Amino acid sequence: MNAETSFRYLTFSLDADGIANVMLNRPPANAIDRDMYIEIAALFADPDVMGDVKAIVLGAEGRFFCAGNDLDEFATMTPDNGAERMWRVREAFFAIQGCPVPVIGAVHGAALGSGLAIAASCDFVVASPDARFGLPELTVGVMGGAAHLARVVAQPVVRRMFFTGEAIEARQLVDWGGAIFLFEGDGLIDEARRLARRVASFSPTAVRLAKGILNRVENMELQPGYAFEQGFTVRMSGHPDSKEALRAFAEKRPAEYAPRNPQWAIEA
Repeated sequence: MNAETSFRYLTFSLDADGIANVMLNRPPANAIDRDMYIEIAALFADPDVMGDVKAIVLGAEGRFFCAGNDLDEFATMTPDNGAERMWRVREAFFAIQGCPVPVIGAVHGAALGSGLAIAASCDFVVASPDARFGLPELTVGVMGGAAHLARVVAQPVVRRMFFTGEAIEARQLVDWGGAIFLFEGDGLIDEARRLARRVASFSPTAVRLAKGILNRVENMELQPGYAFEQGFTVRMSGHPDSKEALRAFAEKRPAEYAPRNPQWAIEA
């Protein structure tokens, strides 16, 4: 795949530290249609088309992060064509969640419907004070997004947002216990990149292994989940990066990790 020519609605760059910037770019409001869902699924399922990626910052061009699904596609949806279209939507969201490297959402402006689900599919979200999150599904006669929102806020907040369709400011969500990180200053993307560089400073093999582990244990009970994690502590003890991390910590120096070993990844 020629990554430079295969994506119409996503722009991206990769720096020397292995940080990829991926930007939603479908003016005027980054509303997503079927083709854009296909692009999102392709890029996040295989981020290495961009190079040796260690972490991804997912942001957006323009005034909005993503104002939701392209409403023209809802207008032409029928029970006959809807199943394939909804599969494309799921494929995109699940590719972000299951991406083999951590994905940090950088959200400004409106993140509504599918935009909220994209943000909630990231490993975590940094939001500017002007960010607004909402599920206006009932407003346009559709369903979806509540399960993703439940990764970020408590169930009563999910239900208020779903049943009212009101967009809620990021600061209000934080006050309600929302699991997003509010960034007050200028340079939202720069702040997300700062966090991504921290991620990229660790063993690239261990980070990808950790991404798969965290996705697997998210919905497990505590005891089997912790036992699952411990199994990979034992496995990772046989990798040279494990002992290098210990030596570097003790010697108060940057670690020198081995190139990523694909054989150590697990499915998310």
